[in-house]
Amino acid sequence: MSFFISEAMAAAPEAAAAGQQAGGLASFLPLIILFAVFYFLLIRPQSKRAKEHKNMVANLAKGDEVVTNGGILGTITELDDSYATLKIADNVEIKVQRPAISTLVPKGTIKSS
Repeated sequence: MSFFISEAMAAAPEAAAAGQQAGGLASFLPLIILFAVFYFLLIRPQSKRAKEHKNMVANLAKGDEVVTNGGILGTITELDDSYATLKIADNVEIKVQRPAISTLVPKGTIKSS
């Protein structure tokens, strides 16, 4: 009887090793699928938005109406390499960093609001 038990114990590691070799790639498949889902749902859209924002900030011009990250609506009166001066009311101008401008709004938005 003990002879059968020792045979079964000896066969078990061989079967386990064969299963591990066959399942090596299969065990990484869920990880690969998860990375692909994260890439297409999170990383790619975020990098696309960042690229569009960078292009928008680079193409700002005098007279454009913009909204800052803080929600301030104004018209660009001066542009510099890293700062923009916004007119937000009569005789009121503020200076903000260019990347702090979040949205370019259509002309006439300030008059209509």
